[in-house]
Amino acid sequence: MARGRSRGHKGGRKQFSNPDQIKEDLAKQEEKRLWREAHPDSESESESEEERPVRGAGRRGKGAAKEESSSSAEEESSSSEEEDENAKKKGVAGMIEIENPNRVKKTMKKVSQLDNEVAAKPQLSRREREEIDKAKAKAHYQKQHAAGKTDEARADLARLAIIRKQREDAAAKRTADQAEKDAAAKAKADAKKK
Repeated sequence: MARGRSRGHKGGRKQFSNPDQIKEDLAKQEEKRLWREAHPDSESESESEEERPVRGAGRRGKGAAKEESSSSAEEESSSSEEEDENAKKKGVAGMIEIENPNRVKKTMKKVSQLDNEVAAKPQLSRREREEIDKAKAKAHYQKQHAAGKTDEARADLARLAIIRKQREDAAAKRTADQAEKDAAAKAKADAKKK
């Protein structure tokens, strides 16, 4: 890996890190971290370490990352929420917590709280509520319409009554006409027989 921030000019010499030196640097950093964990009172050194980017921090192995995640999970579970709120964070961690309004703190829930949440009605969105209200209103209107209590139903029933009366009148007229035709045909048949 090339040393330094700038690469230099084209064709210039490249200096590579010695793997043994990289291992030594990582060992020193690990030793400093362990010492800081053992002596949390020394704030000046830890603040200067946090401000300065750590060399090789992004190249840690998977084992180191797992150890850190498991140790942080143990620390979170052992400390209560009140201690987290009251404890003042050092360096960048305190700023992130203040400056990030979208950060959600993980809280431990009790079984009774989970049961209450399951029993409670789920919160519906505005659109869902409007759709449900619209469906209820439509069903109510259909029920009222079927009972004949709406203006539209009354108008429909009046129209149906008029149509029914017209059909009855037409049927009566047809029967009267048929009766006349039958009478006329009978009279004609009787006239022929005589």
